Amino acid sequence: MAWAQFRLERRLFWRSPTAAFFNFVLPLLLLVLVASVFSSDAKELDVLVPGIAGMSVMATTFNALAFNLTALRELGILKRVQGTPMPAASYLAGLLGSAVANAFVQIALVVVIGHLAYGVDWPHNWAALAGFTALGVTCFGSLGIAFSHAIPSSDAAPAYVNAVFLPVIFISGVFYSSDDLPAFLDGVARALPLKHVIDGLSGAIVGGSVDMAGAAGVVVAWTALGVLLAVRGFRWE
Repeated sequence: MAWAQFRLERRLFWRSPTAAFFNFVLPLLLLVLVASVFSSDAKELDVLVPGIAGMSVMATTFNALAFNLTALRELGILKRVQGTPMPAASYLAGLLGSAVANAFVQIALVVVIGHLAYGVDWPHNWAALAGFTALGVTCFGSLGIAFSHAIPSSDAAPAYVNAVFLPVIFISGVFYSSDDLPAFLDGVARALPLKHVIDGLSGAIVGGSVDMAGAAGVVVAWTALGVLLAVRGFRWE
């Protein structure tokens, strides 16, 4: 039943042009536009590709789940699911599985485009890339579910989500190295999970002296907090 729900969620996703654009087209469009500006600067490309990859993980999980769960709750769909024979675990597994699939496909597209179009090397450590992608998906997925509890209506969802998403991507080193930030903003970025997800992806894709264990530790801590808040605050109506 979880697999059937997952297949349904995939069809619903691709039938929504807005969801497909913001989850797939927009991150890739930003990659192409910004990478075209810095196409002759290998150092900037080594920063940009992991940055866009990290942003894609956040967009396909945190943003998507915060939007979707708010809408499903407000439309009464979550409440009606409880009246069907489908177990709640199967329904949620299909819903979450679709977001996870989007994240992994997006990471693969970013890596392939970065290599084929801009000459960025293939990832140095494929296992670390898969591991940090999975960790980032879990972290931002749980935070997205938790954040949906604070959104009062589906009309308010874009404002709430973008009020978090946009500042975070600009201070976390998506488009440029966060080392260039003022000390205060750098401190804020280091306290948030996206910078550490990007650092882990950078270590996996580009290599270099990245504290992978430290980055993973911060993301795991945020994941634990996200899971706690997601479970304790979840409601079907």
